[in-house]
Amino acid sequence: MEHLSHKRKMTIMVAIIAAMFFAAINQTIVSTAMPRIIAILGGMDYYTWVITIYMLTSTISTVLVGKLSDIYGRKPFILAGIVFFIIGAFLTGLSADIFQLITYRGIQGIGAGIIMASAFTAVGDLFSPRERGKWTGVMMAVFGFSSVIGPTLGGWIVDHMDWEWVFWIFLPIGVVAFVLIMMLFPKVDKKQSEAIDYWGSLFLTLTIVPLLLGFSWAGTKYAWGSLQVLGLFGSALVALLIFLFIETRVKSPVLPLSLFRNSIVTLSNSIGFLMNAGMMGALIYLPFFVQGVEGISPTYSGYVTMPMSISMVVVSAFTGRLITKTGKYKRFALLGMPIMIVGMVMMAYMNSIWLAVLSMIVFGFGLGLGMPIFSLTVQNAVRPDELGVATASSQLFRNLGGTIGIAVMGTIMASSLKRNLSSVAASGGGLDFSKLDPKVAEQLAAFQNPEMLLDQPKLEHLKQTLPEQIQPILTKMIEVLRDALASSLTTVFLSGAALLVVALVLVLFLKEIPLRTSNRMPDQAGGQAEKKENEADLPGSVAKQV
Repeated sequence: MEHLSHKRKMTIMVAIIAAMFFAAINQTIVSTAMPRIIAILGGMDYYTWVITIYMLTSTISTVLVGKLSDIYGRKPFILAGIVFFIIGAFLTGLSADIFQLITYRGIQGIGAGIIMASAFTAVGDLFSPRERGKWTGVMMAVFGFSSVIGPTLGGWIVDHMDWEWVFWIFLPIGVVAFVLIMMLFPKVDKKQSEAIDYWGSLFLTLTIVPLLLGFSWAGTKYAWGSLQVLGLFGSALVALLIFLFIETRVKSPVLPLSLFRNSIVTLSNSIGFLMNAGMMGALIYLPFFVQGVEGISPTYSGYVTMPMSISMVVVSAFTGRLITKTGKYKRFALLGMPIMIVGMVMMAYMNSIWLAVLSMIVFGFGLGLGMPIFSLTVQNAVRPDELGVATASSQLFRNLGGTIGIAVMGTIMASSLKRNLSSVAASGGGLDFSKLDPKVAEQLAAFQNPEMLLDQPKLEHLKQTLPEQIQPILTKMIEVLRDALASSLTTVFLSGAALLVVALVLVLFLKEIPLRTSNRMPDQAGGQAEKKENEADLPGSVAKQV
């Protein structure tokens, strides 16, 4: 599609951006609303599952669609993704309990994975790697804009409307996106010589599902060394070995192992995995600090995360233009990663809303510099006919990182919180309920659950039902819970910062090659002139790695 006119490309980009915004806004709008929704439906023990199932299904659909879109084109998959997302969002709003919420979020995840994989690959079809720098910045700005209005709007909805509207309010945009893609996106012919790798797809799925289930249940539902968890990890390992065997035999593998002989692809995917593990695993618990520790309502909780999104939007757009202008990208990753680490460490030690806002600004600045880089590096390092599967591999590792990060951070959060509360009780800082009147003790029992901190209206209502003489005892209990929660969050954020440090080390070893000014490879017919042009972009030869 690189041959299309500039005007046609712009109209196609409008359709792609509409589809991406629909998926992105429905993901960000739930961040500040989810603690209240969980408090209403019950089931805080399953909190991470609402996020994990979304990431799990989107991960599987992303990697499977990558190769299929190389064969059949991007259009049918973007349309299918939008349909899945609309159905999932509508059903999620009808959830009567936490288990229905988890199931329907899984359907949403399928749609999200298809949309994201197809949209990013379609940009690669339309523009050369050099031009993609600018458009990668625009795509990040779409995510950033949705991150600006999503959390705030989600908080406002659960404060002033029925929580179901968190999932329903943007459904009309999904319909508009579907119509735009249907009308504007060009259709391509199927590659007749390509066969579908059904067995590879099956065993890749059988690798991902037990792996993520193992990480999700370890340390929470089951012990890390339990038979259930070890069985899941063992099943994932067996499925992985079978998958690798299949991929070395089939003609058209769903995830070609040859991709990972390319050091740029391998390192970029590893960095993306670690970045998302640290970032998603930690940031998903930021509302716990704002709403649980500081007692801020979901509406104002969105204002705390907004500065991160604004700084990310501005910096990513600026970074994208600089990448297109200079053809260089590694320097932005080397600058952005340390700034992200600083922001994460600030989160670990924040003790006020203003410090939380400042840490968000710093983290967003680093995110805007570093995040757009690693999909671009992967797309630039592979042949055009591998664009879909290469982009899918990048999304796969990011989603795996985010899913595993959320699961592991959830384990860290739960175990740390339990340890902190036990420590307080052992030191005599808690309350001895045996010394209280049985009726009073029964009334106060509900306030021993940290979940209570996430639903301020319910908390205030219960406080008003208690006698005035019990209020000082209740105040002390809430302070104990908030202190324990704050200490647990410090552990979570420091763990996220440690993962980002490892990612920074890997960036140092990432090779930088010139961004091509065409979708043709230098060794293809007519590509020699481009090769010379790319060589001129660097002070040395193409072989010289910056």
